[in-house]
Amino acid sequence: MSRKPFRLGLTGGIGSGKSTVASILARAGAAVMDADAISRSLTLPGGRAIPAILAQFGEKLIAPDGAMDRDAMRALVFSNPQSKRLLEAIIHPLVGQVLQEQSSAAISAGHACLVYDIPLLVESGERWRSQVDWICVVDCEVETQIQRVMARNVLGRHDVEQIISQQASRQQRLAIADTVIFNDGIDLAHLEHLVHEMMARFGL
Repeated sequence: MSRKPFRLGLTGGIGSGKSTVASILARAGAAVMDADAISRSLTLPGGRAIPAILAQFGEKLIAPDGAMDRDAMRALVFSNPQSKRLLEAIIHPLVGQVLQEQSSAAISAGHACLVYDIPLLVESGERWRSQVDWICVVDCEVETQIQRVMARNVLGRHDVEQIISQQASRQQRLAIADTVIFNDGIDLAHLEHLVHEMMARFGL
């Protein structure tokens, strides 16, 4: 009988290096499912969420190319918190559906490790805890997050601080971690070493 794949939940705040850790895991043979990328794909032209967004919010939220108008939606959500809940009620179940499909495909392809890259893992409460075997939090100092995101996204400090304030706090993330990769003041080779060390603990 084939061994049940190991399911790893991966999370971390913006600028923590979570995407880098995910790519190291992918290179090591893990199947990485990226909830953010799935969420974005659902609202592109022809995306699965478009019919429901059109029905719920009307044509003014659909761009000429058939995608969700992200700027218009951002403005609406900002001025009306209820619309954020309505959008999430459309997007979240579809993300779950696609993750399920990708997981089945990864298992069929023989992957021994499934990585669920979930930025909002903490915010989603118990929903993910029961679906993964282990939670890895990629962590760093808040000031490091700010500097990395300012450099990467060419944003001002105030904008970055605002984004961070809307995410779970560092303490909240660390509280749910089964393992922590502290990605601060180290180079890529050291980070790769820490990731491989973690995988070895799971026999991967």
